Amino acid sequence: MNTSLPDFRPGTVTLVGAGPGDPELLTLKAVRAIGAATVLLVDDLVNDAVLAHANPAARVVHVGKRGGCKSTPQAFIDKLMVMAAREGEVVVRVKGGDPFIFGRGGEEVEHLRAEGIAVQVVNGITAGLAGLSTLGVPLTHRDHAHGVVFVTGHAKPGDAGTDWPALAASARRAKLTLVIYMGVSGAAQIEQGLLEGLPAETPLAVIQHATLPQQRHCLSTLGDLSGCIAREGLGSPAVIVVGDVLQGLQVLSGSAPQGLPGLAHAA
Repeated sequence: MNTSLPDFRPGTVTLVGAGPGDPELLTLKAVRAIGAATVLLVDDLVNDAVLAHANPAARVVHVGKRGGCKSTPQAFIDKLMVMAAREGEVVVRVKGGDPFIFGRGGEEVEHLRAEGIAVQVVNGITAGLAGLSTLGVPLTHRDHAHGVVFVTGHAKPGDAGTDWPALAASARRAKLTLVIYMGVSGAAQIEQGLLEGLPAETPLAVIQHATLPQQRHCLSTLGDLSGCIAREGLGSPAVIVVGDVLQGLQVLSGSAPQGLPGLAHAA
């Protein structure tokens, strides 16, 4: 059964992925959705240039959500979407990256459907893919990585979080690339856990502000994850990529476990 909406109609909600930051990475459908909106609820990490596609008459509501910062409560965002849709607005919820990859899109879709609101999703490019692509490195490779795992480094309150030793063991056995979102603040714990199943010399990259002019990254090894972040002063938003797909880039950049000069670069 085709459950997609025929278009962007009054009384409906569309979750739009705005991508990792570069506004030129928007999909054509995302541009069309933003242009059709009468109400836009926009996340904090969405590039302001994305809103150039909006109708000048549209109402724009900024609903910032960033780890470690003052955020708009999710329940309030849910309420705004339902209220606006019931008032006959064309509601577009603009989210950084992809709505269904650590964007709480699944929770929002469930809530809207429970309230009887028609909802659809327009995918966006996620930072874990785009960030590594800016370095010219793939997430999968026939020789180095048979798959990729997207995982959060930030557990919600009351959740034990990721079992890093188990994940590391699986990644080593199955030749997987690990892409860790929201992991900078917990880098020391992540490093310690992954080292129980992966060699300390496993290559890694930390990429901050992926695809934006201010993008910065460092290349190092798993045993130097915390040191790499501290030396270069990297912070959120950033992704951590761990895996042998980075071997070639590490060699070309002259990377070494102790973070020799030249490890940090501006894209």
